[in-house]
Amino acid sequence: MAYEPPYPKPLDRSSKRSLWNLFKRGRQSWLSTLYEGSYQGRISRVRLPGVQLFLVKFPDLIKEVLVDHFEHFPKHELSETALKPLLGESIFTTNGPTWERQRRMLDPAFGQAKLKEVFSLMRGGSDALLKRLDALEDGGVADIEIEMTHVTADIILRTILSESLEGEGARKIFHAFNLFQEKAVVMIQLSFFRLPLWLAPRHYRIWKRTGREIRELLAVPIRGRYEAYQRGEAGEHRDILQSLLDVRDPEDGSAFTLLELVDQVAMLFLAGHETSASALSWSLFLIAKCPEIQQKLHQETCGLLGSREPEFKDIPRHRLIRNVFRETLRIYPPVGFLTFRKSTGGQRLHKHDVPDGSPVVISPWLVHRHRELWERPNEFDPERFDQGLEQPACAYIPFGQGPRICIGAAFAMQEAMLILASLTRRYRFEPGPGPDPVPTSRLTIRSLDGISLRVWKRPETEPAQPIPDQPEEAAVEAAKCPFH
Repeated sequence: MAYEPPYPKPLDRSSKRSLWNLFKRGRQSWLSTLYEGSYQGRISRVRLPGVQLFLVKFPDLIKEVLVDHFEHFPKHELSETALKPLLGESIFTTNGPTWERQRRMLDPAFGQAKLKEVFSLMRGGSDALLKRLDALEDGGVADIEIEMTHVTADIILRTILSESLEGEGARKIFHAFNLFQEKAVVMIQLSFFRLPLWLAPRHYRIWKRTGREIRELLAVPIRGRYEAYQRGEAGEHRDILQSLLDVRDPEDGSAFTLLELVDQVAMLFLAGHETSASALSWSLFLIAKCPEIQQKLHQETCGLLGSREPEFKDIPRHRLIRNVFRETLRIYPPVGFLTFRKSTGGQRLHKHDVPDGSPVVISPWLVHRHRELWERPNEFDPERFDQGLEQPACAYIPFGQGPRICIGAAFAMQEAMLILASLTRRYRFEPGPGPDPVPTSRLTIRSLDGISLRVWKRPETEPAQPIPDQPEEAAVEAAKCPFH
């Protein structure tokens, strides 16, 4: 029988539905505001102060919003306002021609050639994680959320700026960002209920200050590289920042300015480590609870790699690791509620006329657990991806969908498969002391009180048998999610 991991049980019909109760429950987690009916049907309408919110839950309607008519559903300012002190005018917050130009210029930095090029930088961060875990007493307890946040922040800094998290500046960025996240959640909720942000003055001050601090810390290495580039000094870096310095808009030949580079790098840091940290933490918890799956992962990785270093060409060979991670993204999608879209031009969704300016929200958390779309929706079953599973487009959307699909989706899959392969080859994980973690919705789906796991070292592995090379294109193809 497949394992059913913990999740907040839906509220029953007798629960009070007042706005005040919605506000109170939402302060802890949006997952606490959901009813059983939230996991069914096609679309729900929620009345908020001065506005109606439309929660879209079924694939055909999601496709209308994210794919077919995405230009009529731009990003909404309600949630983006809370991230602007850090992200500025980045691809995450912009719309229209500005977003189109940014997307054209960012896409090459995450193509197949660049994924291969930064693989060694990515592996450096993974190797640093192994050294930290090796220092644990055998069977010692680690807060795996802290470890995964550390390694993913380290990897994103290495791959973007060629700097490791061990540096003083990188550590300051890491700690300031954790504080910014905590306060940004409060700002998002105030924006959601159309309340002024200064109603939480202490949170507001820290939110503004930490956003500014992170940008200033990131700007130091970016400015140095930018000024050297402008002087015509050839650098030896092969990271993502170098790609952003080199790129030109194919339509008008323009380059990124220094301010634009800081905006984009801040966005990549946010999106590139927080979401991956969430998904990897839940992946390790799930395999710790499912020892048979964990043992199969160990056998697969040892058989493919033996004791040698993982390489870029190995990525498509890890079938079970890929399925485990995909199923984790279904059960615990890092972004439980995609950023708000705004209806423009008098749209109609299903039976509802959606007034101009209305927030339209799409929730991977609800879609991935929808009672009409998935068999055994609350069970963790990686094998479902090998059972001829056929789903409509937009039934599985951990990275979004359409033109605004996450630009780093293939990067995140490559990173996750590298880390999970390295960890399951070297260690065995067991649930730590105390109760199971409780999922909560902050900027991402995290545990309310962390995820504690016991970490046991495994014996040294024997060299693997040689496996014929596969085309390099297969590594990128393997990173793509199904049902696109």
